[in-house]
Amino acid sequence: MAAQPEQAPLTGVAWASSPGAAPFGWTPITSTLEGATANFGKGFGQKSGYVLCITSTAASETSPGDVVADVQILSEKMPLPTGYVYIKEFLEPKTSISKKKRICVKLVPLGVAELVVFDIMLSGKSKVVPCYMKIGEISSFAVWCKKGHLLKPKPLPKPRNISPAMKGLSLEPTDQDNKKTEFASEKSLTRIGSKHVSLKRDDSIYDTSNLYGISAMDGVPFALHPKFESSITSGTNAFSIFTDLNIKCLADIEKEYDYAFVVERTAAARLPPSIC
Repeated sequence: MAAQPEQAPLTGVAWASSPGAAPFGWTPITSTLEGATANFGKGFGQKSGYVLCITSTAASETSPGDVVADVQILSEKMPLPTGYVYIKEFLEPKTSISKKKRICVKLVPLGVAELVVFDIMLSGKSKVVPCYMKIGEISSFAVWCKKGHLLKPKPLPKPRNISPAMKGLSLEPTDQDNKKTEFASEKSLTRIGSKHVSLKRDDSIYDTSNLYGISAMDGVPFALHPKFESSITSGTNAFSIFTDLNIKCLADIEKEYDYAFVVERTAAARLPPSIC
């Protein structure tokens, strides 16, 4: 089961004489899933009992930064597995814990932990708790734990220290190069404007009333060819510059360039000489 992002892993499990005996930061499990009182050890011949406590506070552990990776219940004759420790005890002087079954945990550093314990719950022996794994049974209770993969934050990339010599080899333009480019562009535009007469946007010969009427020629500097400059005089109309042009109609063009292709047709009609 994957753990929820906001849920913190357990950093400790312990016994306490009573809910009030649990230190600050520890949460006593006072009831089972069915609502019954979760008091261990209290029964016939015993007036006092003890409760199971859990914590997610790193400061409560002997080794700060450790989290609970596994929880096991051992019988009296079972040896303690390698890497495991018995859970802590916050007991009053006259209170003792039964040694027939003991709870041990495996603590691992937070930086290397992957599968960790997020919660512990108690229930009756016949109850099934969804999404939880049964550890075992103590007294009349079944002990369940919820495991999941620890979500680790993504490491941030470290800024690179680039020497001035390496920066000189970079192909990316610097601020100084950008300023030079802008200055050169402004200078070239100034030269063009001084030599030629530029068209204003309002004087454009193209329809710019809508998006599709905008032409690529808008704003391009325009100058009249020197051939026609001598024909422009004051007081003439708009067509005075075309007085030297000879306008022909379609009939004149057909008459001037008429060609009957007689030679070509005569050559094509000749038969090849017979082969004797």
